[in-house]
Amino acid sequence: MTMIDKKDRISIQVGLSGYSFKIQADGAEHSSGWMGAERVFNTSELHRKYSVVEISVFAPKCALVPSQFHLPENSRNMLAEVVHLSDEEPVDYVEIPQYAAVLLYSNPLHATLPKVISETVRCFDGSKSQPLPEMYYMLDQLSSLQEYNKILASYMDGCLYLVIAQGRTLLLCNTYQAPDFTTAEYFIFLAMRKLQLNPEVSTIFFRTPLNEDQEMSLYRYFKNVESL
Repeated sequence: MTMIDKKDRISIQVGLSGYSFKIQADGAEHSSGWMGAERVFNTSELHRKYSVVEISVFAPKCALVPSQFHLPENSRNMLAEVVHLSDEEPVDYVEIPQYAAVLLYSNPLHATLPKVISETVRCFDGSKSQPLPEMYYMLDQLSSLQEYNKILASYMDGCLYLVIAQGRTLLLCNTYQAPDFTTAEYFIFLAMRKLQLNPEVSTIFFRTPLNEDQEMSLYRYFKNVESL
């Protein structure tokens, strides 16, 4: 029997075209790169146990609302006020206590691939991890960034996910339809301009991989570009 390292951590991101994962153990880090959904059953890293399992789903239909205004039974109606929802799209919510808010979201994958991964990858005590929207993990990670201007983004399946804070104050949490990375950059700079933030003295962090051209394009404007 293989000993389970209780320090092992796997973070999985799930999109419309597949998934990727990052494993952290003993101070080392291993990233898979993007993989097609059909490989989920023969990827050995997904068939073992970890101390921490995070499953992030790219769910562009989401909205952050103050906790004081949220009633669970009104979640669907509240989300439908800001995004178009079909009758088949389920709506759920998760609390964001550090910002006294609730994140409403609809799962575009109808829980199929995230559910399979949740059933396959287990914590070392045998428990399952609940798939949660990418925006949840972005908001959770935002407060740990050391920069005063905290700018965190993800780009996947033609959608930009963007959260911005100054110190402990959340300034922006939004998604933008961006069919290409140039359009995603436009929305980033538009948000920076509206919030009167200077990219030349700011670092932008990405949770999704950037290719060399994308990274160099961002470096033309930002002080630094980092991947998480």
